[in-house]
Amino acid sequence: MEFTAAQIAALLDGEVIGNPESAVNALAKIEEGQEGALSFLSNPKYETYIYTTQSSICIVNNSFNPVKPLPATLTLIKVADAYACFAKLLSIYDSMNKKEAIIEQPSFIHESAQVGDNVYIGAFAYIGANVSIGSNCQIHPNVVISENAIIGDNTTLYPSVNIYKDCKIGNNCIIHAGTVIGSDGFGFAPDEMGVYSKIPQIGNVVIEDDVEIGSNCSVDRATMGSTFIRKGVKIDNLCQIAHNVDIDQHTAMAAQVGIAGSAKIGKHVMIGGQTGIAGHLSIADHTKIVAQSGIPSTVKKADTLMGTPAIPINDYKRSHFGFRKLPSLIRTIQELENKLNELLHKNQTP
Repeated sequence: MEFTAAQIAALLDGEVIGNPESAVNALAKIEEGQEGALSFLSNPKYETYIYTTQSSICIVNNSFNPVKPLPATLTLIKVADAYACFAKLLSIYDSMNKKEAIIEQPSFIHESAQVGDNVYIGAFAYIGANVSIGSNCQIHPNVVISENAIIGDNTTLYPSVNIYKDCKIGNNCIIHAGTVIGSDGFGFAPDEMGVYSKIPQIGNVVIEDDVEIGSNCSVDRATMGSTFIRKGVKIDNLCQIAHNVDIDQHTAMAAQVGIAGSAKIGKHVMIGGQTGIAGHLSIADHTKIVAQSGIPSTVKKADTLMGTPAIPINDYKRSHFGFRKLPSLIRTIQELENKLNELLHKNQTP
């Protein structure tokens, strides 16, 4: 499908500089653009590429003024925010590639399940008893949705997602391949002989609207009550969310984060990759945690934290500066000890 510069500018409320009939049928990074591609420029570090790109159309900020001639075949569309506008186009492009609303076979849908309008269900999907699926959902192949689960409108479950019984997924959510929602929390009680007995996990998981969860994540069901992933949360691949965790609105975490049971994460928290967060603590709103940090105790006010155990980033940098100097400090101390011993030996010699 092709779009002209004039059509794109109308969609983005932008201004065409160049040929309004220039047409594109693909999206590309500005440094990799080819004829017929649409690119964007928002970061000044990439400005050099706009003077050599082969893309047909480039979206730029209103403030952009070229410092040398642009390619003759390049048409610009000036907008208030090039990055946001390109993201809007990507969203439109993605929506155009959704699966047709059909139910592929073989698949199983229990007679008591309720499926909304305009829903795609892929082959080998399993929809259990009393499941409710909203309208405009995309349920890809090999997805399992167990009994009493609720899926909101406009939600996409990619292949091999597993939604355990009684879990609730909101509207406009995306859960990527291989993720498990509602698996048992890690609950075991040792007896006097040190033998572990399983503690039944009878709660569920509640995922609110506009949440995206990456591939191969695990969100454990609560022991009692609910594990909560609140509105607008974004979770990267390979993350572990334990039982009874509560992640508040619009928090984001990168890959391989592990959060232990009953931790409460505030609003708008940013968590770097491979961070470990201990259980039964809380983290203040707007806290930022640098990758590979360890959080062993409650964070009472917003800060940028780094290290294990994590401390404010400026304190960590000063400490690390001292740590890097330890080898030379040790050598200096050894040299001083040797000199002191020589002096003592001379003074003791008759």
